[in-house]
Amino acid sequence: MKTDQYLREQGVMFEHRTHTPVYTAQELAAEEHISGRLVAKVVIVQAEQHGYAMCVLPASQKLDLTKVAYALGVHRCRLADETEMGELFPDAEIGAEPPFGNLYDMTTLVDTRLTADAHILFNAGSHRDAIEMSFADYQRLTSPHVADIAVSS
Repeated sequence: MKTDQYLREQGVMFEHRTHTPVYTAQELAAEEHISGRLVAKVVIVQAEQHGYAMCVLPASQKLDLTKVAYALGVHRCRLADETEMGELFPDAEIGAEPPFGNLYDMTTLVDTRLTADAHILFNAGSHRDAIEMSFADYQRLTSPHVADIAVSS
């Protein structure tokens, strides 16, 4: 399902933006002229006996797999590879997955740092589309587990 369609169905206010193609969350921040701490990037992990989980953190941070494993209650987890990403997100370009684990039957972990700001910006399934919306609406729709899962880059 297209992210903007889902948000409209949920009655959520958002702004859909298009831009030249960008391939990292930090490039998205630069393209939109905002701080990387306001851009939510998605990293998918595979956790033993837990399956896949979506980790959502600021573009300016790096995922800490030890912290993720602790938050999920497992001993280890690893990053999903591109083949897995293509299978998990058939409706999105690899590297541009929207941060809605609930739409993909995936646990969603959100780094505590993202909760500090009123709005977030994220890829909307392609390297040319982004959505800005309130963090409160995002949290209401996804019911994420909020945890410290990142470290400074």
